[in-house]
Amino acid sequence: MTHQLIRRLTRRRVTSGRRDRGMTTAEYAVGIMAACTFALVLLGVVKSDAVRGALAGIVQSALGIAG
Repeated sequence: MTHQLIRRLTRRRVTSGRRDRGMTTAEYAVGIMAACTFALVLLGVVKSDAVRGALAGIVQSALGIAG
C-alpha cells in the first residue's frame, strides 16, 4: 500500500516537471523586457529638465558642503 503511494507520488512529480519545460526562458524574456522598459522610463525621467535641475542642485550643494 505505502509502496504504491510512493510510486504514484514520484510519477506525478516527474510528469509535472515535464510540463514546465521552456517556461524559464519565457520568464527570463518577460523579465528582461520589463527591465528594459523600466530603464527607458527612468532614463526619460532623469533627462527631464526638472529632475536634471534638481540633481544638479543636489550635486552642487554636496560639493559646496565638501569644499
